[in-house]
Amino acid sequence: MPTQGKQSSSADALDLLRADHDRVRDLFRAFEQLKGSVEDDERKSELVDEICYELTLHTMIEEEIFYPAVRTAIDDNALMDEADIEHAGARELIGQLEVMYPGDDHFDATVTVLGEEVTHHIEKEESDMFAAARHSGIDLDALGEQLAARKEELDDDLSAPPPTRDAMAPRDGARRPPRAPD
Repeated sequence: MPTQGKQSSSADALDLLRADHDRVRDLFRAFEQLKGSVEDDERKSELVDEICYELTLHTMIEEEIFYPAVRTAIDDNALMDEADIEHAGARELIGQLEVMYPGDDHFDATVTVLGEEVTHHIEKEESDMFAAARHSGIDLDALGEQLAARKEELDDDLSAPPPTRDAMAPRDGARRPPRAPD
């Protein structure tokens, strides 16, 4: 599921991340409008898929590129540690949502909690972390180019169909196929 409106590499890192935040907030708002409705289960499912996909891409580029650059440039391990833990919490909820369907027990509640946690994380990140990054002397334009390139690469990788595999084909150099189940 490719991201809509891929960022140009001319955006600085904070602009690129803020655009991701805005996109995710819009998706959560759209879901909130459908919450409690059973007629819109297909749309709810689509929105949750988009939310999970966008958050996965976003957290990956932050954890791989942005957070290490900021952690090195600022002297606030507590702020960075909190962001890491918040990402872990989001990953846990995303993992739960990936196997749930609208109508399942706690589906709407899980999306709501994820939205609340992500909203808190975004507010903290945009106020404290972005300010620290801006004042740290990091080259935010170069960092933005790295983030945009990695995001595009991940988007291509994650949206590609999974490879198909013959269940009976030999695996990893095995001399014969696995035995058929009894």
